[in-house]
Amino acid sequence: MRAIPAGLAGHLSGEATTICYCWRVTRRDAVVLGFTEHDRDLVFDGTTFLAASGFAASEAEQALGMAASVEEVEGGLASAAIDEADLASGRYDGARVELFVVNWADPAQHMLLNIREIGEVSRSGGAFKAELRSLAHRLGQPQGRVYGRRCDASLGDARCRVDLSAWRGNGLVDAVIDKSRIVVSGLSGFAEGFFGRGVAQFAGGAQVDIEVHERRADGKAGLTFWLPLEQAVVPGHAVTLTAGCDKTVSTCGGRFANLLNFRGYPHVPGSDFAYSYVDGERLHDGGALFE
Repeated sequence: MRAIPAGLAGHLSGEATTICYCWRVTRRDAVVLGFTEHDRDLVFDGTTFLAASGFAASEAEQALGMAASVEEVEGGLASAAIDEADLASGRYDGARVELFVVNWADPAQHMLLNIREIGEVSRSGGAFKAELRSLAHRLGQPQGRVYGRRCDASLGDARCRVDLSAWRGNGLVDAVIDKSRIVVSGLSGFAEGFFGRGVAQFAGGAQVDIEVHERRADGKAGLTFWLPLEQAVVPGHAVTLTAGCDKTVSTCGGRFANLLNFRGYPHVPGSDFAYSYVDGERLHDGGALFE
């Protein structure tokens, strides 16, 4: 059973209360931000909780057992502490959120109500809405490795070990078709599809994942992104492209010569084979499928 601090309990038992909610957000890069729905800043527990942030919580339900509860918090992008570019780049994804109830007349009287993690974040019209997930949602996440034909490492990470510095190309934005498609010059030495599933890093910090890399008739590269560009890109903008990987054994060996670090299981029989039976047309003697 949760124990309410004596000072706050005495205040709540009175005829009139002066309470509000405060949120402390700890991002994965260790940046700590505080927000409150009150009309002035509050300071307690070593954190300054900023007012006028537009923060407001939705209704929340608590359930017994290990079920993961979900609620939402809304806020405006007018606060200097909340930058739209930070939201777009995912710096708040997975952030830890602590919810406090506070006596704003005496902030020393406060209590931690719950701890959540930020899930899906949506933005619209100068405001954002963040999904707050209870820590129990981690119990529903896959643990360990999953056997599959494709590699489950990320290109260039400690398990893959490919040196990405040798797989980059520099170019200039030649034309912007729309927020999801651009034309880049200076990449004529790279084969079509080389940067597909890769990453484009623009001068100024904007980064976006590449879906398709086409080689046009004029020798320039046409790039299609998975998601629209968050920041404005204009012709002449410098861009650095990093090669992508489709996680297949043929790409790992043929393009990157990295078969020793391939983290997939290309020779594991698929489910169709596992559920098949002897029919006189295929060999089912328990022998190796590949030599």
